Amino acid sequence: MGIVKITDHLHEQVRLASATMDRSINAQAEFWIKIGLLAELNPHLAYNDLINKLLLDKPDLIRGRS
Repeated sequence: MGIVKITDHLHEQVRLASATMDRSINAQAEFWIKIGLLAELNPHLAYNDLINKLLLDKPDLIRGRS
């Protein structure tokens, strides 16, 4: 595990989102990082499609295939 430095403002946003979604701050940050990575690898997919693909066939998304 590594340490990622983020701004205080972004940390506050993660903290608020984590409380709303009932996740730890680390789990919320990890979720956002995963979604951001998948969105960059699959720019043609909408958010809902990314979530569905993540649940159904995560390995293909990580390789950049849909």
